[in-house]
Amino acid sequence: MRILGLSAFYHDSAAALVEDGRIVAAAQEERFTRRKHDAGYPRNAIAFCLDQAGVPLSAVDRVAFYDKPFLKFERLLETYVAFAPKGFRSFRMALPLWVKEKLFQKSLLRRSLQQSAPDVDWDAKLLFAEHHQSHAASAFYPSPFQEALVLTLDGVGEWATTSVGIGRGNALEMVRELHFPHSLGLLYSAFTFHTGFKVNSGEYKMMGLAPYGTPRYVTAILDHLIDLKEDGTFRLNLDYFDYGAGLKMTNRKFDALFGGPPRGADAPLTQRHMDLAASVQAVVEEVVLQLTRSLRRELGLPHLCLAGGVALNCVANGKILRDAQFDDVWVQPAAGDAGGALGAALLASHRLFEEPRNGGVGTHPNNGDAMHGAYLGPEFSPGQVRQALDSANASYRELAEGELIDAAAEALAAGKAVGWFQGRMEFGPRALGNRSILADARSPTMQKALNLKIKHRESFRPFAPSVLRADVADWFDLERDSPYMLLVAEVTAARLQPADAAQPALTGFDRLSAVRSDIPAVTHVDGSARVQTVHEETNPLYHALLTAFKAKTGCPVLVNTSFNVRGEPIVCTPADAFRCFMGTDLDCLAIGNCLLRKEDQDSAAQIKNYEASFEPD
Repeated sequence: MRILGLSAFYHDSAAALVEDGRIVAAAQEERFTRRKHDAGYPRNAIAFCLDQAGVPLSAVDRVAFYDKPFLKFERLLETYVAFAPKGFRSFRMALPLWVKEKLFQKSLLRRSLQQSAPDVDWDAKLLFAEHHQSHAASAFYPSPFQEALVLTLDGVGEWATTSVGIGRGNALEMVRELHFPHSLGLLYSAFTFHTGFKVNSGEYKMMGLAPYGTPRYVTAILDHLIDLKEDGTFRLNLDYFDYGAGLKMTNRKFDALFGGPPRGADAPLTQRHMDLAASVQAVVEEVVLQLTRSLRRELGLPHLCLAGGVALNCVANGKILRDAQFDDVWVQPAAGDAGGALGAALLASHRLFEEPRNGGVGTHPNNGDAMHGAYLGPEFSPGQVRQALDSANASYRELAEGELIDAAAEALAAGKAVGWFQGRMEFGPRALGNRSILADARSPTMQKALNLKIKHRESFRPFAPSVLRADVADWFDLERDSPYMLLVAEVTAARLQPADAAQPALTGFDRLSAVRSDIPAVTHVDGSARVQTVHEETNPLYHALLTAFKAKTGCPVLVNTSFNVRGEPIVCTPADAFRCFMGTDLDCLAIGNCLLRKEDQDSAAQIKNYEASFEPD
């Protein structure tokens, strides 16, 4: 039984293929079109998934879509009635789009599928899951648990903004929901908007900004914006928000409460903005902790699965883990809407057609889950790599695997930034060692250099460490797997450096200059890090590189950031990788078995102002 899962038409379109209960392939459309958060019909992602399985579209038994458009339209209408006449302007703008496209998504999907397989009765093969069902399925079914509580938190699906499910074997039952407009995701997005970042893409910047601030607005948020109950349920005070009826997230009453209007995208970030980020982060953490504690007490299940956009808040995830209410916690690496495509396919496969989980191979095949390390995207043969490099007139050396590992480790130890393009592309927002930019975590200047000269992004943004799984507890307060970079942990006290006399007086971005640990390039200003543990079973090549780097330096930790510049999707093809290499200050590129050095390339081929090709995120 082959199930093709799709998410599309809102943001982060994707496709995923599940065959006999086993995840075969998954990818976001943005990686192929090079348009960040591409919301279009995922034609290229579908083609890749089918190619990976070696089958035509006509061989797919069902196509499962990740939400129900009619329920979303119902919400639009009921929201207008609830806010009328205040919301008429936004309703008038939204209605033509819904009538033209979104309301008739089944017809749109059918027509799109028929273009590739005209002789198939797509009306009979199309299935629609509810949005939060898809999220929950994406979290529970690939998890290592036979029984688990499933918590989904995001902006909004059809109506649900927070939902609780219980998974047992192949069964997944949704047992309760909180509904729009009361949304933890939208609360966080409101502060994202007010702080001058883009909604649905800038939330991770807020999380990175929070440690620079003091949570001095927590009381104001809890007193005026959110009525938080003891069990973690909540209601928002809509007097301060405009997303229900208007065209903005917040209004003048919100501005007055927090001391000023929304920041312009190019305006400086002040201490007030940092304090706002710290405050809403603290409130979100408190909400999820009260929710998870009450659910553990009430339902008694020892395992927790998380999905939805809020589950990408790795600081909150780390707090849940350290709270120790659950024996274990598993987070879907593609927790946002892209992962809904996978969830819809898994829901159809396991719940509707009762296919065995993970194809019947057991429940602990790869680091305890069925995600194959999230390496579910395209890969390229040595011949394809050579062809792409030759077409670009690149200068490269072909090396045996051991030689490539040694040369890359030597370059990293010498302080060079290395583009690392290997194996199958990752599914989800994190680069996990196959489409990564790597650097020496011990360098006190690397964080600034990577942000400004290579990633072309804000200087305050932190970088994550990759660490050998066997060594994680020696460097971080973490004694468990974290293969998907979704948990924040403290750097161990033994690796911290004593603060000099000037450090306590530093505030705001001045704190960036302080060296806080033996691995300053991945230690955030609060002494934390977003940790990825690297496992030989799921990524032997990356594991070998870290092992070689450790042998040369004594340090098993590398900076790992996604292979792209600000506003660009993570690179997908060898041609994408070479363009990014030539458009940034990357020193080396290891792509397949080929090694490229910047000084060996034709200077005329370098791409000036490469970052300007992409809209800022």
